[in-house]
Amino acid sequence: MERARVWPFFKQEWVLFEDDDLLAVHKPAGVPSQSAQPERPDDLVMRVRAFLAERDGRAKEPYLGVHQRLDRDTSGVVVFAKRPEANASLAKQFEGRDVEKRYLAAVQGWSGRSRETTLSDELRRGEDGLMEVVPRQKAPPRGVRAPKGRPSGGQRAVTHVRVRTQKEERALLDLILETGRMHQARVQLAHAGAPIAGDPLYGGPRAPRLMLHAAQISLAHPKTGKRLSIRDPHTGPLEFWLKNGDLGARVYDDVAALDAALALAVERRWGLGRSAERDPEERRTTAFRLVNEEGDALPGLAVDVYGEHLVAQLYAGDVWDDAARRERVLDRLDALGFDGVYLKMRPKQANVLVDTRRDELAPSTPVRGQAAPEAFDVLEEGMPVRVRLGDGLSTGVFLDQRSNRRFVRGISESARVANLFSYTCAFSVAAALGGASRTVSVDASVTALERGRENFAAAGIELGGNNAGAHTFVAEDCFAWLARMGGGGKEGPGNRRKAESFDLLVLDPPSYSSTKKRRFVAESDYDELVTLAAKVVGPGGKILACCNHRGLTRTKFRRFVLAGVRAAGRELLQLKDMPDGSDFPPPLGRDPHMKSVLAVLR
Repeated sequence: MERARVWPFFKQEWVLFEDDDLLAVHKPAGVPSQSAQPERPDDLVMRVRAFLAERDGRAKEPYLGVHQRLDRDTSGVVVFAKRPEANASLAKQFEGRDVEKRYLAAVQGWSGRSRETTLSDELRRGEDGLMEVVPRQKAPPRGVRAPKGRPSGGQRAVTHVRVRTQKEERALLDLILETGRMHQARVQLAHAGAPIAGDPLYGGPRAPRLMLHAAQISLAHPKTGKRLSIRDPHTGPLEFWLKNGDLGARVYDDVAALDAALALAVERRWGLGRSAERDPEERRTTAFRLVNEEGDALPGLAVDVYGEHLVAQLYAGDVWDDAARRERVLDRLDALGFDGVYLKMRPKQANVLVDTRRDELAPSTPVRGQAAPEAFDVLEEGMPVRVRLGDGLSTGVFLDQRSNRRFVRGISESARVANLFSYTCAFSVAAALGGASRTVSVDASVTALERGRENFAAAGIELGGNNAGAHTFVAEDCFAWLARMGGGGKEGPGNRRKAESFDLLVLDPPSYSSTKKRRFVAESDYDELVTLAAKVVGPGGKILACCNHRGLTRTKFRRFVLAGVRAAGRELLQLKDMPDGSDFPPPLGRDPHMKSVLAVLR
């Protein structure tokens, strides 16, 4: 597999204009203007510089003067200065608003409105951090002088709108931004009742991405002074949405639409995709999610990267009743350039299956390409984790917990950490690498704990010698273990309660589970789990509570955690949501599947 082919720095066909002074490029949707993680740069400027150096055979990356930014999922033309001498002219034009910017937006709700109009509003930042339109003040009564100045600290935003094409409630709008304010077009159109499609912040209708495109920039050439207009013709996604609206599962019946959705998903993971080659050793990541179902406009499909291979997961539902759809998806995934593709057919509730290794659900060999080793290590923020791609529905690690494991590793210095429902103990390994003085991994599966020991060994953590007893593994029902630790278990010669408290408890139960002793349903039993956990957390200790139940909202989950802490008689000092993984975008307007909160107890 060539990662540089799957995730190139840039493409020559995206260069719109170039001479000795200027470079204008098409910024694809999914490429940030500035990196969200400076330690893992994936922004447009870095990529264009690296592309030019590679293309021109330079040992040193070339100079680029930056004067504009676009939101990550806004596509369109971006202009750079190639020489410092061209910078002054460009800076003066951008700052003096002598640069004309034309955008194209696909919206819903414009029917019945004027074909040409001007939106003039006062914008301000709201309490939630988003931009909002300042309500217009009513005219004062006769004889009363109106207050001077603009209301509530707003900034004037002016956008000229012209309808290019219309189909029912959907429309393509040409926009000229007379002013340049944060999210100007997005908030103004939403306020006008026609939000941009795919806009998760301002209530846009469903679409594969934010349907906003910087279509043209006009400016004076810094050397000749002649007016130069640069257009970006890559408007296909907006025109496709205007014609078809949201395809939903029909995306699998259109090869071009399917390829476009996969290409966007790949683009959004550029930083992770090139991590193995570009990141420092302690940050390298070779396992992550490439496609996250509806969050990437591909309902019922999740695709994970494990080193050089892909694992495609098809979730039970009408989407996959058509065998031709399944084969088409596998063919297009195979065309991305990975060594092989494995398949997992996900039933509605995997926990009710007696054997999750059935070949019709999870073939032991790849359905496309070459086989991976039976067991091999992938990297997660530099931490090795052993996986098995052909071993049933499970692979050995839950990728949606990567950011949480990084957090645990960062707070575990000298801490006593208990990892419940530990599976193959990845949280425990992260804590140990972070300097935990003690870890306890509890899971009902003996096989999972044995593989946890393998993960400790792969990370270079000794379990014997001087470390004997520092990292222990308990094959037991987690509820029974918590009850015993917290004083709720029976005492006797063979079952003596161990007095031990922890600085951090990690709770990552399956949504549904059954053991010989009890049945657990996250939607109804999570508060009880938190209550038991709170009784074994020491003063100032923390509970990292996680749940991937799809029917449980983030708000309701927080209530479960709060109720559980209170039922234990503990005081809650802090309850905060943990950040979502960048490779696990939620469906538009909905909570992510994985919800995680950190509870700090007095």
